[in-house]
Amino acid sequence: MAKKFLSGNEAFACGVRLARPQVISAYPITPQTIVVEKLSEFVEDGSLNSEFIHVESEHSALSCAMGASAVGARAFTATSSQGLLYMAECLPYAAGGRFPIVMMNANRSTALPWNIYGDQRDSISQLDSGWIQAYAENAQEALDLALMSFRIAEHPSVSTPFMANLDGFVLTHTYELADVPTQEQADEFLPPFRTENKLSLSEPKNLAFSAGPDSNTIFKYKEHLGILRAREVIRETEHSFAEIFGRQYTGLTESYRTEDADYILITLGSISGLVREVVDSLREKGEKAGLLRLRYLRPFPNEEIAEAVKNARSIAVLEKDISFGNEGTVYTNVNSALHKAGITAACSDYIGGLGGRNISAEEIEGIFIELKNERSAVRFLGTGGEQDGA
Repeated sequence: MAKKFLSGNEAFACGVRLARPQVISAYPITPQTIVVEKLSEFVEDGSLNSEFIHVESEHSALSCAMGASAVGARAFTATSSQGLLYMAECLPYAAGGRFPIVMMNANRSTALPWNIYGDQRDSISQLDSGWIQAYAENAQEALDLALMSFRIAEHPSVSTPFMANLDGFVLTHTYELADVPTQEQADEFLPPFRTENKLSLSEPKNLAFSAGPDSNTIFKYKEHLGILRAREVIRETEHSFAEIFGRQYTGLTESYRTEDADYILITLGSISGLVREVVDSLREKGEKAGLLRLRYLRPFPNEEIAEAVKNARSIAVLEKDISFGNEGTVYTNVNSALHKAGITAACSDYIGGLGGRNISAEEIEGIFIELKNERSAVRFLGTGGEQDGA
């Protein structure tokens, strides 16, 4: 294992190289481009033996990956923002076909207005497409997630495509030290891809066929079960990862100082690091603040959220997305988890970072201060706007 100074994009590309994908379909889009550029360099210098296919669009990129997966090849692609929306038609195709493609998405705002900076509206808009969705906080987690995502997606009980999300620019383009495993370690952790869900001349079968209402319901139910089964596979994968690489992850969520917290902020992605610093600062002042980081949005961590916040007096969600005309989508999901668990603590939604707008430590501290009011509201950081009675 060697330490390297890597951007989030480069770290993810290193993780993909270690996973030995057999087919990479590439179409560049800011801020994802560096991932496929690095992979093309790995193929060119011989450190990765893979078919690198430069396609003409994002729609073609995912279509190509599906074709590769349909013949039993390990497939990877990457995208961002408008590119993800362009391939949206293909997302449920990949999920319904149970093709365990891994795709990195560099989270970026969607048009209009045109904007290349990072929020999470692109991936969150696709939560219902049938893909597993994970969100990295830093370069090390990005690299590790690249390796783990293939093992999780390809597990026979899951067989579901995996979208790994990195915050655009804030994570994709910033540099930090990361431990890069050896190829021998990676091969021990991730065996070659084997699947029965593939086209075969010796055992002919029909893939991607039409189905009437009754059969369609069964297929969709099994697709749903595959994502639910990913919960246990994620835990197993992280346990094996820790045994080989010495880094332990915490499943669908990560709790930080929530055990005795009166006020808990729930968030995801790279902003979690700053929230953690604010929590420490408030603790020094005698305030019982806590952070709950959502590492996965699909499968959604209902039980983990309920357990982490069950003793809190007030809760808030900080998210970089908005479901126009309602509220933040993460907030909707969190409220569902609280309702299922019978938790009645006030829960507010803070929508910030849209179009890459900076979220400051002072704003985060202000959220914790407002949580003391113990009332529910939907607020937009940086606008003064509030939607009461959420």
